[in-house]
Amino acid sequence: MNETNIDKLIDFAIEQEHEAYAFYKAASQKVTNPGVKQLFLELSRDEEGHANLLEMYRKNKVLGKIFKTQVIDYKITETQDMPALSINMKPAEAITIAMKRELNAAELYRSLAAQAVNGSEKEALENLANMEMGHKHKLENAFVEIGYPEVF
Repeated sequence: MNETNIDKLIDFAIEQEHEAYAFYKAASQKVTNPGVKQLFLELSRDEEGHANLLEMYRKNKVLGKIFKTQVIDYKITETQDMPALSINMKPAEAITIAMKRELNAAELYRSLAAQAVNGSEKEALENLANMEMGHKHKLENAFVEIGYPEVF
């Protein structure tokens, strides 16, 4: 990838973060469960922060140095069907939608990383995927707590 392609990729990633922010913000206003509402508000702030982080990267190209995480994947998301978004959905359904969105974002970035030829571009894309997997991990933990309260 050349510099122009990297800039396009970062623009795309920023758009994705803004879309995720809007989704979580809107979802937080529709759900009635206080725990899920709070989780979605936190995720909306995280996504806004990620967009700001990507803006910083666009300016000084240090994304690989800003964050680098490896996240445990419980694979709970993969076992759940995608529910329809509705005001009357159960907390576990709302979290499932969010988990699926984060998994899709991570898979997109991993796919792009697999196509990258430059090592720093690949690393940046893998870091973006890990960032999304961090959200998925957070949501899976909430799913276990809210979706399966009998465990506790």
